[in-house]
Amino acid sequence: MLTNTQLMGFVPTRDPAVARAFYERVLGLKFLDEDGFATTVEANGIKVRLTKIENHKPLPFTILGWEIPDIEKAVSDLALRGVAFEKYEMPSQDARGIWSSPSGAKIAWFKDPDGNVLSLAQLE
Repeated sequence: MLTNTQLMGFVPTRDPAVARAFYERVLGLKFLDEDGFATTVEANGIKVRLTKIENHKPLPFTILGWEIPDIEKAVSDLALRGVAFEKYEMPSQDARGIWSSPSGAKIAWFKDPDGNVLSLAQLE
């Protein structure tokens, strides 16, 4: 039923203006609109609504991620824009925060201004 419909993501934020600046200027997502309930940005045709939540408490796991072809380049580019990558005590995570999984995938995590965990994944 939903296979042929457009997927949309939701990210909670305490401050929509700060979230918009991060997602638009730092991550490079395209601003679409603001409707009083959320700010909508777009990533490669997928809409993401940055929804205002007064008492938002970030979850301790990834809520939004991107599959990318070159994680080394993406981490370097985002680091130049001020993004700090998370370091976890796990084997096979390098000094830049890129974890090499047993399957061969490479993953790096970072947080948005609200503390939401986001990720980059190079699956091949």
